[in-house]
Amino acid sequence: MSATAATTPHHSHRCWAQIDLAALERNLRLIRASLPAHMRYVAVVKADAYGHGLHHAAARMMHSGADLFAVANVTEAAQLRELGPGWPILVLSPLLPAEDHLLCELDLAATVSTPEEVARFEAVGQRFGRRIKVHLKIDTGMGRLGVWHAQAPALCAQIQRAPHLALAGLYTHFASPDDDPAFTAEQRRNFLDALTRCEGQVGPLRDALFIHADNSAGLGTLPEESRPFNAVRIGLLQFGILPAPHALLTQVRTEPVFSFHTRIGIVKHLPAGTTISYGRSHRLTRDTRVAVLCAGYGDGIPRALSNRGQVLIDGQRCPILGRVTMDQTIVDVSALGEVRSGDEVVLIGTQGGAQIDIGEFSRWADTIPWEILCSITKRVPRLYQSPLGI
Repeated sequence: MSATAATTPHHSHRCWAQIDLAALERNLRLIRASLPAHMRYVAVVKADAYGHGLHHAAARMMHSGADLFAVANVTEAAQLRELGPGWPILVLSPLLPAEDHLLCELDLAATVSTPEEVARFEAVGQRFGRRIKVHLKIDTGMGRLGVWHAQAPALCAQIQRAPHLALAGLYTHFASPDDDPAFTAEQRRNFLDALTRCEGQVGPLRDALFIHADNSAGLGTLPEESRPFNAVRIGLLQFGILPAPHALLTQVRTEPVFSFHTRIGIVKHLPAGTTISYGRSHRLTRDTRVAVLCAGYGDGIPRALSNRGQVLIDGQRCPILGRVTMDQTIVDVSALGEVRSGDEVVLIGTQGGAQIDIGEFSRWADTIPWEILCSITKRVPRLYQSPLGI
């Protein structure tokens, strides 16, 4: 995704996202302070750090004390490795066989779910004369990656027998931590049982490894006595977005890092009875002043916001009229005072004391904040606010 190092938008920016790196650092420090002292911080920065910009976000997290970075694939890992050697990086998704060599070349830790992966990674480690770090993922009910929990001890023993592999962690993934505490508790029990049986096969594991199950949405389920868990994976929460407000540690009050902006292209008056945009899905019931915004679904405003979303102009909410189009969106500005071409419009964020947060924006689109952040496109520059210039 494109990125522009700037503090404030230039008048030529038609649509932009603003990233507050100082807020990101404050969030990370607050989360760390809210966790048990033995808990390590796994910073999840996949999908270009959830659309915030991988290089800028990860550089700030390095200054703020992340213990391990987690990415989706080796392409993201390579981009992260450009920031420097030594930082532990875990690849969360499966590697393709043609990518296996990058585990040694980039010094990465791999996720292991199958005996075939163990054999592949052992062969690569032998070829390079290196031990490859791996995290064994245990499927406790997600049904996606990971070895099924009943078979985890056998795969753990296979890893331990491989001379060119080094077991660095064990983890699982909760399917519904935000809305199904009973199933989450069952998954946690399955994981703990698998961990105990793995130790029965290979000996003590807990002190030397990353043992992680919880993420931003699951922190509220973290037991008061959280051992043997010694790490948490934090994604949205570090960016000030609450994935499940009722499931979070009550003392964590992070602040938004991301905001989304555009500008008014033109303002015009239309008579009652006029139909608006493709498909004529909205008909004006009165004479109306409309503004045509310089952004559409080609920038990341979901088409689902048609006739239902709102924007902020001059600190007031203005409804979207008709269908969102690729490059423009039409809004009703009849209730406002004078507005003109070039005026700033807030799609996600605050203006004049009013706010549209990403949760509300996502609900209008019948989706989740993760998808919204990943859908804001390459033609939207990221402008970084950072007093330290990182």
